[in-house]
Amino acid sequence: MTEIAAAPAAVAGKHRARPTPIVPPANVAGRALLTVIAIMTFLASLTLGAVTLVADTAADWQSQIAREVTIQIRPDDGLDMADALGRIEALARATPGVTGAQTLDDAATARLLEPWLGSGLDLDDLPVPRLVIVSIDESSPPDFTALAAAVRASVPQASLDDHRAWVSRLVSMAHATVLIGVAILALVMVATILTVVFATRGAMSGNRHIIEVLHFVGARGTFIAAEFQRHFLRLGLLGALAGGVAALLVFLLIGRWTQANQATPEADQISALFGSFAIGWTGYGGVLFLIVLIGGLTAVTSRWTVTRQLAAIDMLSPVER
Repeated sequence: MTEIAAAPAAVAGKHRARPTPIVPPANVAGRALLTVIAIMTFLASLTLGAVTLVADTAADWQSQIAREVTIQIRPDDGLDMADALGRIEALARATPGVTGAQTLDDAATARLLEPWLGSGLDLDDLPVPRLVIVSIDESSPPDFTALAAAVRASVPQASLDDHRAWVSRLVSMAHATVLIGVAILALVMVATILTVVFATRGAMSGNRHIIEVLHFVGARGTFIAAEFQRHFLRLGLLGALAGGVAALLVFLLIGRWTQANQATPEADQISALFGSFAIGWTGYGGVLFLIVLIGGLTAVTSRWTVTRQLAAIDMLSPVER
């Protein structure tokens, strides 16, 4: 807390009055503002981290379209599944633009079905389609139409799925989620600004007589505003730091939990949607920038509010004062 004399040296005469704080010392209102800023920063950091995760995942989905396609073989009476898988895999490997093909084995297929059908599946007793994963050369992809026709000609029960339809819908949903996150972030910022405005006005009301005396005896408005700015900058940085660190801890804990439970279906679903649930350096840098931004925004908003209030005092008549 910054303390100054009750009047500037030019007006104090032969002696200075006992230092009196312009801004009220830490009290219930100050602690409440710090808590509100911490909560706002926590929510804003969570939103920013979620937006980063969704944007990175959408980019991965789009990249996967260019890297990999799937050939599905549906079981049928009289179909030798092992022979069909071998023919499709050989056909895919021989196609220009394909860098590799691999049949999804029984263990991997059972793991994909485990969240819905449970563990201990015997695929020989179930009419489960089998998959061949085809890796694509991104710089020179194959002709998918020709490949799909060749697959159907070799095995009528087989079909090519390039995942473009559902991945396109997921990417569109991800982009919409990012826009919603940005809108929420903007609303949190507006709410923070309004909170600081009301807190600054309350602080001025609590010490109005000191502020008016200083102002009328010659203290510049910029000097008074600077005192409030330093006070609220400290509150803003402390609150923003607490909220930002709490949000980073949440992401770290969820990321650790995901890594520790990679073999479970729940973790697999989270990994499919959000990757490793790590926001990366971009996310950490964004949260740090958010902490500094909210601290600076708190200080600037407080200074602007004080300047406006002092201008309003100047416009009052002596009777109204």
